Amino acid sequence: MAAEGFSQDLVQAVGLLGAGVIAVPIFRKLKLGSVLGYFAGGLVIGPSGIGLFSNPESVLHVAEFGVVMFLFIIGLEMQPSRLWNLRGEIFGLGVAQVGLCGALLTGVGILAGLSPAAAFIAGMGFVLSSTAVVMQMLNERGEASTPQGQQAVSILLLEDLAIVPLLAVVAVLAPAKAAESSGIMPLLIGAGSLIGLVIAGKYLLNPMFRLLANAQAREVMTGAALLVVLGSALAMQLGGLSMAMGAFLAGVLLSESTFRHQLEADIEPFRGLLLGMFFLAVGMSLDLKLIGQEWQVVALGVAAFMLVKAAGIFVVAKLFRTRTRNAITRVALFSQGGEFAFVLYSAAAAAGIFDARINAIASAIVILSMALTPLVVLAIDRFMPPERESLDGVEHAADLKGRILVVGFGRFGQV
Repeated sequence: MAAEGFSQDLVQAVGLLGAGVIAVPIFRKLKLGSVLGYFAGGLVIGPSGIGLFSNPESVLHVAEFGVVMFLFIIGLEMQPSRLWNLRGEIFGLGVAQVGLCGALLTGVGILAGLSPAAAFIAGMGFVLSSTAVVMQMLNERGEASTPQGQQAVSILLLEDLAIVPLLAVVAVLAPAKAAESSGIMPLLIGAGSLIGLVIAGKYLLNPMFRLLANAQAREVMTGAALLVVLGSALAMQLGGLSMAMGAFLAGVLLSESTFRHQLEADIEPFRGLLLGMFFLAVGMSLDLKLIGQEWQVVALGVAAFMLVKAAGIFVVAKLFRTRTRNAITRVALFSQGGEFAFVLYSAAAAAGIFDARINAIASAIVILSMALTPLVVLAIDRFMPPERESLDGVEHAADLKGRILVVGFGRFGQV
């Protein structure tokens, strides 16, 4: 019996790896991107395909650690001074985009016949864009460290923070919430977890890694890196916050450490594998039977939510004086729902704000929007005219100051 269970697990593991290994190169060859390849591979091996997996949620829960590790690596690139310089984008641009898009999408939900509470939760869930999809596509486009990419990171960070008060709002809006439940307690617990993690990261992490480095045990350093990522994620989850936010904060606290590059090298293989699993699990979760039964509602929901959110993103971008080209690119990247919508919708269903049908349809709309995003970005890149580079003043360059370091591409340069 145990042998049969192990054999089944092995078949599923091989199926997961095979789906990614086969689908991703094909979709990249077709210039459709790796994210869409993972979605397609997951759809094939999921319940709506050959049925290799009957419970995609179990894979999704494990694969969410890919998003967590992704945020840790992003945090390693964000020194505190750099993050402080982005405070205007995080709490200005981010708040404006979340607020305007949330209001617009809530209006769409009310017009669709939902109760105000259900419309608010459905709309705010769709506002929370997929960190995994956006960052993966920015990396593939080589834009993660550009000013445009930094603004995208700022918006994603604000959206990660927004999940905390939104979950508190779900508890307040619940039709039959417990009398002793308080909207302020989750915020206090979350703040305590955040402060505790900052103190531990500032005074414990660097001495710990220095001690382990002196022991000269490579596998222990790898284990310590995983411990820091998963431990910080667990601390934030216990405090009612986002696991991804905890990992990001741990990365920021270690961003000025002498062990930063070693940590990044240790985490990268796990991050790539688990993030691929996350996209596969999202593809598996797409219920084609439900979409077939409710195809008109789902299609209208996807179109309405994506178009209205796109309009809100564009308006906010122009208000913050973003160039039209960059505003259109941001619209293409952010006009989908994300993984945090599943968390919010599950909480709403458990609290009685959503019934089973609304939860299933809203989740299907989010998954389809995530799958459509690579196609939207591809269409924007293909049909938007190429950017013209200005050469004004090149012939008469004057008063130029700066320093440049040229590093060879030999063995030392590659390392």
